[in-house]
Amino acid sequence: MIKVMHVHAKSTLDVRLPQGKLAMLPKQRWGVVTTIQHAHKIGDVLEQLRTAIIGGQVLGCNASEAEKIKDKVDAWLFVGSGEFHPIQVALKTGQEVWLWNPSTQELGLLSDKAAILHAGRKAGELSKYLHAKRVGIIVSTKIGQKNLVRAFELAKNVDKEYYIFACDELDMRQFENFSFIDFWVNTACPRIADERTAMVNIDDLIDAGILKLEKEPMAYEVPIWKSKMGLGK
Repeated sequence: MIKVMHVHAKSTLDVRLPQGKLAMLPKQRWGVVTTIQHAHKIGDVLEQLRTAIIGGQVLGCNASEAEKIKDKVDAWLFVGSGEFHPIQVALKTGQEVWLWNPSTQELGLLSDKAAILHAGRKAGELSKYLHAKRVGIIVSTKIGQKNLVRAFELAKNVDKEYYIFACDELDMRQFENFSFIDFWVNTACPRIADERTAMVNIDDLIDAGILKLEKEPMAYEVPIWKSKMGLGK
């Protein structure tokens, strides 16, 4: 077994916006989110946006902190790099997300094309699920990803033939060996299903009202992206 050491790396960058960039932001109620590297300095941005509300840390698969306060804000300011994390905020809140990269000093509005394309693709995949006869349920055995209880709960449905596939290392090429499966439902990290055909996350089925299951019953295993551990708290 390989030993792994996790190091909490904090960025030393100044996250404050220069006055020229600050003036570019519309006058509205802001929610401010960031990644763990900048979380310790996010207060500096809040001082610049006096009426802003902190949305805390977000992950590429977890924007729950932003969802909690979306009714109190009009738009979001993401402090960090890339679109992997802020696109989840846009998808879960349906609101504009501005990107401030303290490293490159770039400020801009996240394109809504990505969110629109994602939503359209998801609708198509849900339709495929409804027409599928044999469904494979993907379960990860990794700590923080395992959701076997939820997989068994889905498999109890009698509308289709369900098969559970449990694995430690997920290699999508191996799933090609099971050609009798029409469609896949993923219960592990939700970003696994991104850009994949014939696959949705189990929460997508719940959100669409296709499955009448509660999202986080206390008796169930809670994946890391839904827990406080997943947000570094």
